[in-house]
Amino acid sequence: MYAPRMEIGPRLKQLREEKKFSQGDIEKRTGLLRCYVSRVENGHTVPTIETLEKWARALEMPLYKIMYDGDETPRPRKLFQEKADQKLWGNSKKEQADLNKLSQCLAKMDADQRKTLLSLAAKMAQQAAK
Repeated sequence: MYAPRMEIGPRLKQLREEKKFSQGDIEKRTGLLRCYVSRVENGHTVPTIETLEKWARALEMPLYKIMYDGDETPRPRKLFQEKADQKLWGNSKKEQADLNKLSQCLAKMDADQRKTLLSLAAKMAQQAAK
């Protein structure tokens, strides 16, 4: 289930007002111009992640709280599905089985063995590209 879309400008304004900060306070704490702060809060400009990091420091809160209004720290999303401890990678069942087996083998190798294997794979890829 997806959360409703959040407009970042009004959220930043809400957080600023909850802290009882003025736009001038944000300007002093971040180095961002007050007119820029206003443009962001009114939805005319979308800030970069670096700007959001400055804003979070100015508001004395972790960055995730700017984009998340829950009481608890959000849980990380799973980037892949798992089924009976088998990661579902690949485009077919055979690819999934092969990649799962490769993953298990790589986990058993030491760093030197992995380095050798990666070197071999790189050379094979160069030859295939020719």
